Amino acid sequence: MTRRTSTPVTVFLIRHGETPYHAENRYAGRTDLPLTDRGQAQALELGEWAAAARLSGIVASPLRRARQTAEPVASKTGLDLVLDERLVELDFGAADGLTAAEMRERFPAERAAFEADPYSHPFPDGEAPCDALTRGRAALADLASGERGERVLVVAHGTFLRIVLCDLLGLPPGRYRSAFPVIRNATGAVLRRTADSWGLVAWNPPLVLGAHTW
Repeated sequence: MTRRTSTPVTVFLIRHGETPYHAENRYAGRTDLPLTDRGQAQALELGEWAAAARLSGIVASPLRRARQTAEPVASKTGLDLVLDERLVELDFGAADGLTAAEMRERFPAERAAFEADPYSHPFPDGEAPCDALTRGRAALADLASGERGERVLVVAHGTFLRIVLCDLLGLPPGRYRSAFPVIRNATGAVLRRTADSWGLVAWNPPLVLGAHTW
C-alpha cells in the first residue's frame, strides 16, 4: 500500500513538445518519434522555466519525445531524470500515424464509436483506456506519497494525461476529450494534492522563463 505524505504535493503534468505527427494532427501512440525543431525549442523554454520552479523531482515516459522534453529540465535543475514505463502513451493500434480524416476512410464505424465514447471504444488493435488508467493511477499514487518530493514535474502524453486527469478530479474518464479538448505541447495541468484529494491549480499555463511557478 502506498503511504501518503501529509504535506501538500504539487505535480506538473506536462505533455511533451511537438513531434512531426503532431505538427500534422496525426495520432502518435507508441511510435517513438523525436521532437521537431519547434518541439526542441519548447523543451528548452520549459527548462528555463524549471530553473526557478523549485522542483524536487522529474519523471518522464521513456518514449523519445517525452525524454527529449524532460532532458533540458534535468540539465537546468541538476535533478536526475527518472523514466517510468507506466507513463507511456496509449497504444492506438491501427490509428497510430493517421489523421482523423484518414481513420474515417479506413474504419468509419470504429472512428464513429470512438468519437461517441472514446473510453469504451478504443481504436482497432489499440490499448483499452481502462488499462492505461490503471497504470496511471499507480504512477500518480506513488507521486502523491511524496517519494519524489513535494514539487514534481511529469512529462508524458496527451491522451494518457487527460484520462488520468479526469480520474484524479472525479470526472468520468469517458469525458476526457470534451472536458479537456486541448492540451498544449510543453504544458498541461498543475495539480496539488492535499489531504485525500487532488485539485486543479492551472490548465495549459505558459511555462516559460519568468512565468508563474506556483
